[in-house]
Order: sequence, then structure tokens, then C-alpha cells
Amino acid sequence: MTGTEPGDGREKSQGLVRSLFRVSLPRWRGGRYSLSKLFFNFYLLAMGSFVAIAFTADFVISTAQRGITDDYARRFMRGTITLIEDELYRTPKRDWEKKISELDAKFSYRLGIVERITLDSTLTAPQVNKLDAGDIAIDHDGDIMYRRLGTSSKVLVVGPLAANRNPELKDRLPLDLRLRLLTWSLIGVIFGIALWFWVRPIWRDLETLRQTARDLGDGNFEARSPQARSQLFAPLSDTMNSMAERVQQLLATHRELSSAISHELRTPIARMRFALEMLSDTDDRAERERLWAMMEGDLDELDHLIDTSLTYARFEREAPEPHFSSVHFAEWLCEEVDAVRLLGRDLKITVDTEKLPENLDIDVDRKAMPYALRNLLRNAFKYAGRQIIVSAQLQDGKIVVHVDDDGIGIPPEDRENVFSAFTRLDRSRDRATGGYGLGLAITRRVLELHGGTATADASPLGGARFTLAWPLAQ
Repeated sequence: MTGTEPGDGREKSQGLVRSLFRVSLPRWRGGRYSLSKLFFNFYLLAMGSFVAIAFTADFVISTAQRGITDDYARRFMRGTITLIEDELYRTPKRDWEKKISELDAKFSYRLGIVERITLDSTLTAPQVNKLDAGDIAIDHDGDIMYRRLGTSSKVLVVGPLAANRNPELKDRLPLDLRLRLLTWSLIGVIFGIALWFWVRPIWRDLETLRQTARDLGDGNFEARSPQARSQLFAPLSDTMNSMAERVQQLLATHRELSSAISHELRTPIARMRFALEMLSDTDDRAERERLWAMMEGDLDELDHLIDTSLTYARFEREAPEPHFSSVHFAEWLCEEVDAVRLLGRDLKITVDTEKLPENLDIDVDRKAMPYALRNLLRNAFKYAGRQIIVSAQLQDGKIVVHVDDDGIGIPPEDRENVFSAFTRLDRSRDRATGGYGLGLAITRRVLELHGGTATADASPLGGARFTLAWPLAQ
């Protein structure tokens, strides 16, 4: 046999699968470094988003509540400011600066007196109006209060209320800021710990998936991904395992087809080569015609082998999309048997539909199902002695079709094997009854497409019975 050997095709297929896996996989770095990088990327993204949302919410809430807070502060400080004013009013105006200095030493926050005109650039227009109306004005930060002293140009300044006048603590951060920093630090640490325990199983799942994909890319098609620790990657792990099983099945089918077809091709090709040599050495017309007929038969055998091999490979690679339609079953069955009746030579072929209800309609794929039935009939033609009976009946909501012959039958231990591709029993290896073991394998695939089964058993006629069963409605 010339051309590419089966082994070459197998190596090419595996090489293609490896290249696909390798192209799809990034060259990731070591586990510990990449895990740390993944953790910090997640941490910075999540924590940054959280902090941004928190500060935005805090700003919005603070802005919305500022008016309420300012009113509360005015009511809270109004009595204190009134007492300070009374102390000042009991003192001559020229001594107000001295008096306010004495009072300032007694308070934890600062007290002062400024000219009214200096506040135009400090306060907003609404706050200035409050101040001129005799009310308490509060600055934008809500920390300093202003109260005009009667009708004078002097303004009492109270605050900043949060100022720390302890010399030992004046360089320290304000208490509220320290509390915020401590709170955010604790939140960051707790969030980091929680994120680490969340990221770690995800990284382990990524590592196992990466290793499994690498093994598959290196040609180890037995490799499977273990059960994922996180639900996030469980579907991906199952999908990868299913893909690996499918790839392994396709490669096994490819090897099986390559090996079997190469073996089957040798016989007709060898006969044709022998016939050509004989043809060149004989001048007898009858012998030349016999040799020509022999080569035509070998060509037909090659054509049939290629056709059935491609059909089987198509079913193994991916089940075709079925297209069901309703048929009047009794008429359909008779028409399918009549279509191949001539191939039965002198055999008596009977179709029995008496057990079927009248006008029974069923759903079948009108392209695939005839192929299954005709394969059974061709198989029966090879082994039947005198007669073949095709019968049909309803059983447990399914349509059941029997193809019986009076041949030599099939041993019980071989009845399941006959549906495997390229499996032939010893008695069928001569040219008269030989096949390629593909017809019955395709028949079973067609019945699986219909949600049914194809089985072999002993026939009441003494030979083999092949049974097709599938649901009435699809």
C-alpha cells in the first residue's frame, strides 16, 4: 500500500490536537508568584472599589445631613455663646479683647473677636445673612461658629471646636481621623484574609486545569481534571473532562478506522493487481472477461468500503441533527423492503404487519432509518437459506421491527459484538459473505439517534433475529 501509512495519520492527528492545546494555553509563571500576583490584583481592585464607594456614600450622606447637623450644633452651643456674650456685655467695649483672652483660657476650644468685614470672604452669602440677622453662622466645615455682638462691628468667634489645646497632643492627628484610619486598617486586613481564602481554591482549580490542559497538549489523553474545589470552576472542569473524553474517542475511532480500512483495502487491491498480471498473460477472451468482471467487483467493493467508512466516521464524530417526519408505517415498511428485494435473489421475503393498528403513523428520520433497515436486510441476504420474515408490532409504547432469517444464526457470546465496527465472525470472512462490520454498527447509531435500540437474538426460523425498537413519537 502506497501513500501515507495509518501511523502517519495518527501522529498527525495527535500533533494537531497538541498544537491546539498549546496555542490556547498561556505560559503562566510559577504557582506561588502568580498566586500572590492574582491575590494583590484582586485585593487592590476590590478594596479600591470598596473604599471609593464608601467615601462617595459618606460624602453624599454628610452633604444631605449637613443642614440637620448645623441646626443641632446651633441649639447645642447657643447657651454657651449667650453666656460668653453676657460676660462681654458686662465689660466695657474697650476691654473686650482682654476679657475674651481671659475666657479663652478657660475653654478647651478657642474664643476670639474679629471685625465683621473680614468674614465676607470666609462665609457664604447665606451664612453672612444669618450672621447679620443676629443668628449663629457656621462655616463650611461645621467647626467654627460666628455670632455678631449686638449692633457693633465685632463678631464673636467660637472654635475650631475640634482643636486640641494640649501642647503634648497638638501634633497628633485628630481623634476622628485616627479612628477612621484604624477602622479602615481593620477592614483592609479582614478583607484581605477573606479574599485570600476565596482566591486560593480558585487558584488551585486554575492550576489543575492548566496542568490537565498541558498533559492533553503533550498527548496524554488519559489525563482528567480532578473535581473542582470552587463552584465557579466546576462547570469548566466537567467541560474539559468531557472534551478530553471526546478527543480520546475521536482519536480511537481514527486509529480504528485507519487500521481497519488499511487492512480491508489490501485484499481488493491485491486481487486487482493479480487480475491485471493475469490479464496481460492470457489471450483467452472468456478468461479476460472473467478477470475484467473480477476487477469491476473489486472496484465496487472499494467504493462500498469508502462510503460505509465515511458514514460510520460521520456518526462517530458527531451525531447528525435528526429530521423527523410522520409516515404511515405499514406502507413505509413495505416500500423499504421492496426497494432491496431484488438483492435477495431467490429468497422468499415476507413482510408481516398484521399486528400493527390500522393507519398507524410514527415519527422517523426518513433519511437515516431506511439505512438502518436496509443494512439488516443486506445482512440477512448473506446468511439466509430460503426465507426472510420482516415483522412489526407495538410493544410498551414502542414500535418493534424484527428481521428473521433461517441461516446459521449467531452464537450468544457474539450477539453484542456484531454491532461493533469492523467486527466479523469467523464464518463470514470469505468473499461470498464477507463485509466490513460497519453496517450493523451504523444501524445501532441510527437507532440511538431515534432514542431506540438495535439487538440480536435467535430467530424462530432457526437463524438470527435482529430487532429494532424506538418510540412512536419523537
